[in-house]
Amino acid sequence: MLLILEMILLKISNASELIASKLNPLLERITPDSLDESAVDEIVASKMIENFQEEGLKGEISIVRSLSFDKENISIEKGFKVKKYYSF
Repeated sequence: MLLILEMILLKISNASELIASKLNPLLERITPDSLDESAVDEIVASKMIENFQEEGLKGEISIVRSLSFDKENISIEKGFKVKKYYSF
């Protein structure tokens, strides 16, 4: 059986700046970027789920690592991992 998925890819490129604007800049400087990215990922996913549910949409959201993309290509890097999975 062939399963074809349609998906929307979202790359957040300013996680550290967003955390810095919400927190004390000193605290942001000592916080690892990976922690910033995880926090922003969680916030964005929860807001998306909330908005999708309000619109009556059902689906799934996965937060993944080691996936790269640009206008024409998608690459799966070594260490690809699903960090979080949500069904709504």
